[in-house]
Amino acid sequence: MSAPFTDFALPPDKQAALRRARRVEWASIGFLLSIILAIGLTMGSSQAMKAIWVEDLVSLIPSVAFLVGAYFRRKPPDDVFPYGYRRAVLIAYLTSSLALFGFGLYILGDSVYKLVTAEHPTIQTIDLFGHRVWLGWLMMAALVYSVIPPLVVGRLKLPLARELHDKALHTSAALNKGDWLSGLAGAAGLLGIAYGHWWADSVAAGLISLEIVRDGYSSLRNSVAQLMNKRPSEVEGKGKDPVVDRVQRALEGLDWVAQARVRLREDGDILTGEAYVVPRDEANLLDRLQGAVKLVGALDWRLHEVSVVPVRSLG
Repeated sequence: MSAPFTDFALPPDKQAALRRARRVEWASIGFLLSIILAIGLTMGSSQAMKAIWVEDLVSLIPSVAFLVGAYFRRKPPDDVFPYGYRRAVLIAYLTSSLALFGFGLYILGDSVYKLVTAEHPTIQTIDLFGHRVWLGWLMMAALVYSVIPPLVVGRLKLPLARELHDKALHTSAALNKGDWLSGLAGAAGLLGIAYGHWWADSVAAGLISLEIVRDGYSSLRNSVAQLMNKRPSEVEGKGKDPVVDRVQRALEGLDWVAQARVRLREDGDILTGEAYVVPRDEANLLDRLQGAVKLVGALDWRLHEVSVVPVRSLG
């Protein structure tokens, strides 16, 4: 038994967190656009700078995907989509993960190719205010700038992603971490070139790409699993969500329930599914089932439309 289908509404504190997350993502997009411009104007023929520029472009995707998903999940159910639009969040998660993984592989392959063919990067000098300046110093300045905003906004996103249990937002935060680590690696590669080590640029780009591939693969694997209705996992995707066991224990604790088995799945940031219970007797069964539905719904703000179904046995 379950309540008639209703649209899901975030609790007031989660609504406030979602508004903060939107503001942070808009700020993140603004900073990323300025970083992309700064890197693009100074990257020259540096492989590491190109890798960072591409990564920053890709970093826009999770932020945009989160904002698109946040918009669609607010839409109420209709005749065409009777379960609502909340799975747009999962689509956003898959899109950002796939882009991250694919571009990481491209950069890695390109870096290995440059090392194998011993292609030496050429960083020229330019005329700046009447003086000849090595472009590498301007690259270094752009890289220093590229480290600071992702470091700040990434740290702001992580607690919000955990509070909202939003995996697209968590992917965006993980990519921000990759951004500032890439900036440091790129700076190290430029220093290597300055001291005559031509290979340092491609090695730095390769290290950057490995971080991108690792994050992309982990996020892609988890996003596909969630679309296949994998059991709910923690927002980092590393372990089983404890809410499943909480629902199981709560139902088994009812004096009229002999056995219970819970099956939940993630629909974006909310959890739906069924709980099968074996009643000890059928007295006042409808009232008991209605009470069980309310009990389950009160356990966690993410639980929505969890049906409690009476069965004769769980075998």
